Amino acid sequence: METKNDTAVAAAAGYRPLLFSLAYGMTGSVGDAEDIVQDAFLGMTRAHNAGTAITAPKAYLTTAVTRLGINHLGSARVRRETYVGDWLPEPVVVPADGTAGGQGPAEHAELADSLSMAFLVLLEALSPVERAVFVLREVFGHDYADIARITDKSEANCRQIFARARRRIPAGAEARARAGEGAALPRERRAEGAELARRFFTAAQGGDLDALLGMLAPDVVFHGDGGGKAQAMSRTVREAEQAARLLLGGFRRIRSLGASLRPAWVNGNPGAVLHDTEDRVLSVIELHVVDGEIRTIHSLTNPDKLAHLGPVSDQGLLPGRRA
Repeated sequence: METKNDTAVAAAAGYRPLLFSLAYGMTGSVGDAEDIVQDAFLGMTRAHNAGTAITAPKAYLTTAVTRLGINHLGSARVRRETYVGDWLPEPVVVPADGTAGGQGPAEHAELADSLSMAFLVLLEALSPVERAVFVLREVFGHDYADIARITDKSEANCRQIFARARRRIPAGAEARARAGEGAALPRERRAEGAELARRFFTAAQGGDLDALLGMLAPDVVFHGDGGGKAQAMSRTVREAEQAARLLLGGFRRIRSLGASLRPAWVNGNPGAVLHDTEDRVLSVIELHVVDGEIRTIHSLTNPDKLAHLGPVSDQGLLPGRRA
C-alpha cells in the first residue's frame, strides 16, 4: 500500500533535472552529479521512513545536493591536483536533432546546457563553499536567505563569499577579458552557431586551412583533455593558425580511421561527437562562438569522461592503455 511518504518522494522526482544541474554545476561531472542526486533522494527516503516530516522537499533536496557537492569537491580537488594535462568537465551532449538517442542525460539538458565548459573551467578557481554559493546565486538565482539556510552560514557571510568568488573567477587579464564568454550560446543565436559549426567541421574534414582561419578568432584558445589516457594536445594552444593546423592534422587521422562525425549540442554550444567504425565514441568537440567567430575549442578524448555517452573507442588510447 502506498503511503503519504511514498507519494511525496514520487512527487519530488520532478525536481531531478534541476538538482542534476546544480550538482553538475558544482562538480563538472555527469556521473558524480547523478550519484549526488541519487544520494540526496535516498537520504530523503530514509528521513521519511524514520518519521521525519519534510514539508518542503525541493528545499530539502537542494540543501542535500549542495552539501553533498561541497563534500565531494573536497576530495575531487586532491585528484585534480595530479591530473595530467588540461582538465575539462564531462560533456552534457544532446544530438543536433534534439532527440535523446542514447546520448547521455538528455532529460537534464534544458537546464544543464546553460553551464558551458568555459564557465565550468572558470569555477575551478573557487573553493568548494565559494563554488556552491556562486552557483546557487549566479546560476540559479537564490537569494542570500536561501543560500544561508542551504550552506548553514549567515547571510552576511554568504554575501562576502559571493563577492570573493566573483573577484577570484576573473583572475588575470586573459580570464577577465573572457569572463563574459562563459555562458552557453543564447537560444536565439543557436541557428547561427549551428551553421558556423557545420562550415567549421566541413572545412576541418576537407583540409581547408583558409576556411578554418576565416572562422577562428585570431586569439582562439584550443584546449584538449586526454587525462593522460588518450591522445590529446600536451599544452593549450592560443593562436589561430597553430590551432587550425592541429585541427587539420587531427581530422586527417580521423579520416584514416574511418570515423564519423555527428553534430550535437555540447553544454549548450555547437559541437560534435566522433564515432569509430564500430559506433564507439572517440571524442567530443565543443565550439564556443562569440560574435560570429569561434573563440574557444574544447576537445575531450579522456575515456573516463565519455563513458556516459555509450561504448568508448580504444583507437585513441595511448600505448599501454588499450585493453
